[in-house]
Amino acid sequence: MSLRQYEYALAVAEEGSVTAAAELLHVAQPSLSQQIRALERDLGVELFARTPTGLVPTVVGRAFLREAEVAVRASRRARATARAGADELVGELVVAVQLGFGTRQLPGALAALRRRFPRLEVTVFEEPSSAELERLCRRGVLNLALMAECERSPAYAHHLGDEEFVVALGAGHRQLAADRVELRELAGEPWVRFDRDSALDAVLLNVLRDNDLAPATAARVSQTATAVRWAAHGLGVTLVPASAVPHGHEHLVRPVFPVVSQPVIAVVRPGMGPAETALLEFLRKETWSNLALRNS
Repeated sequence: MSLRQYEYALAVAEEGSVTAAAELLHVAQPSLSQQIRALERDLGVELFARTPTGLVPTVVGRAFLREAEVAVRASRRARATARAGADELVGELVVAVQLGFGTRQLPGALAALRRRFPRLEVTVFEEPSSAELERLCRRGVLNLALMAECERSPAYAHHLGDEEFVVALGAGHRQLAADRVELRELAGEPWVRFDRDSALDAVLLNVLRDNDLAPATAARVSQTATAVRWAAHGLGVTLVPASAVPHGHEHLVRPVFPVVSQPVIAVVRPGMGPAETALLEFLRKETWSNLALRNS
């Protein structure tokens, strides 16, 4: 039995004949007759009796058709709800972001997403480590993960752009006179670093080693904004994505040479829906490299 057969039976009852029902439904009369007979065989009852005025439901047929109408109406409501859900995206979107990446871009993309789908609820988790993001991805609890590209990045990751890093300096630091700070000029500086398993600390450590700088650690923090603020107070210098510089500290950061940048990817589970598709679209429209911080 199928809902289509229910709809056929209801049409026959309404029209009083197979011919009229077939015309109403835009199906071939033989096909409709075959479906009604198949339905009666499955039910083991006769649904219609032939009279001089046409087909009329039997007593059992009337009882069946009442329930069939309920089922068909429920099915139509379910389809309408599903279509409305696809259009309005009623529900929750779960996003995880690797700390320090997409700090400026994600809010803008989420604002655009909410304007398009105002009934969508978004939950965002900030995770410092790639390992924790990978664990959440494997558990299937995330709709989208925003993170730095790494050797273990999945093949279905979407490249969004590159985050260029800047050095944050203390007020009055001599290197503020430069438009771009040469990393070798930071020899002997203490560094405000990040949690040991974070992607940000891995970037910083690689930069220090590549430029023969000793990783003298003044302090470790968990938040990029905290690192910049501590650097501003002269505790040490730090290296953060340009988009992660907190408002009011733009005048204390400079791009570096050699340039330090990190590709940023969005990891979306296979078979992504309209919410993930739209958010990915908005993230791609965001600016991913903007070093004109002193003029902003």
